Amino acid sequence: MSQTTADPSLTALPVNPMRPIPTYSVPGPKARELLDRDRAVISASYPRASPFVMDYGKGSEVWDVDGNRYLDFAAGIAVCSTGHSHPKVVAAIKDQVDRFLHISSDYYHSKWIELSERLSSLAPFREPAKIFLANSGAESVEAAIKVARHHTGRSQFIGFYGGFHGRTMGALAFTASKPVYRRGFLPAMSGVTHVPYPDPYHPVLAAGPGDYGETVVQFIEDVVLARSVPPDECAAILVEPIQGEGGYIVPPDGFFPALRRLCDKYGILLIADEVQSGVGRTGKWWAIEHWGVEPDIVCTAKGIASGMPLGAMIARSSVMDWPQGAHGNTFGGNPVACSAALATLDVIEESGLQNATELGEYTLDALAEIQARHPSLGEVRGKGLMIGMEFVTDRATRKPARKLRDRVVDKAFTHGLLLLGCGSSTVRLAPPLNLPREHLDEGLMILEASLTEAEAEGLD
Repeated sequence: MSQTTADPSLTALPVNPMRPIPTYSVPGPKARELLDRDRAVISASYPRASPFVMDYGKGSEVWDVDGNRYLDFAAGIAVCSTGHSHPKVVAAIKDQVDRFLHISSDYYHSKWIELSERLSSLAPFREPAKIFLANSGAESVEAAIKVARHHTGRSQFIGFYGGFHGRTMGALAFTASKPVYRRGFLPAMSGVTHVPYPDPYHPVLAAGPGDYGETVVQFIEDVVLARSVPPDECAAILVEPIQGEGGYIVPPDGFFPALRRLCDKYGILLIADEVQSGVGRTGKWWAIEHWGVEPDIVCTAKGIASGMPLGAMIARSSVMDWPQGAHGNTFGGNPVACSAALATLDVIEESGLQNATELGEYTLDALAEIQARHPSLGEVRGKGLMIGMEFVTDRATRKPARKLRDRVVDKAFTHGLLLLGCGSSTVRLAPPLNLPREHLDEGLMILEASLTEAEAEGLD
């Protein structure tokens, strides 16, 4: 699908829509039948945003089994970075499928090596990198936890409230965004202490006149490391450069430089969980690059292979010093997934990074105009095409408007726009990185129409 990039000189919102805003009666008959079959055999543990039953997709458009067209501003939770079924990615997958599907990590193949070389060249630190390929973000995080303990000989970690790092038992010990993820599964892995994430819109700690991110780092040093976690037993600090599930929260500019200084002072590893924010999502390969800080380990997945299951743990070569047999997996380095990832990185490098930057700025301007017309839209924030809209019952108190947020998502669905919530009352915008401008404009119109309808029913 052709790509259209934004002209920053243009007015944020178009005068005339490309097409009228639809209203669907959903789910339709074919979708209802499949939903009934789903309920009979598929685990009820999966969270479901909308009763959308997909038939096929192309670029930033998807169609359900009843023929209804949608714009996809969720991209499979920021996974379909090149859109649905990008021809270059599909061609790479088909070519590899014709050769072989699997050989296991007991042997070698060129795509695994090529992808690892490519990721090493993109690593956000100057030291040479080594790569561990996995199948998901959670598995990448698990690998990072293990290598951090192995390399440092230390057992303790620091994580952040609002963070999401996965649902497997090690990753779950860090995940602290919703109680439902932990209920019934405690105790989790020991050795993780949580601290507030520097959310400038909802500060938890008493904030002085300086940078709130620096305030949080000072709390870690003066309270946590001074009273609870011995610094010489802390292996790593695991943090999302921009919190995803926690609300698409962008930290203040002073946070990561101060956190890096703290880690250097005490010999603590800095692990950047870039599973949602990485691979061009923010207009840079890695979100942490916006602050000029070099982590020791990066965890990635989601958008790395355009929808094929793949994750990676990227570490400084000096950190990934574990011996043969210390960690492994059966499907890591799968040749089909690696081929998809190599094509994905090519597409993002060719056009996705620039488009994410330009359309991200354009979207923030457009949402600022929408915010001026809607009292429930408390804050708009983000970088690139990782943008959050937080809804409040009152801008003075900033009380979250969760029910209104949910109505916005539901109404957008009936009008042909796929959205996902996050945090207490935030809608996230995470469309494909090659989203065309005309689809962005159309989606923003549907979004504002849905918000108008939702506000008409009350601010919560």
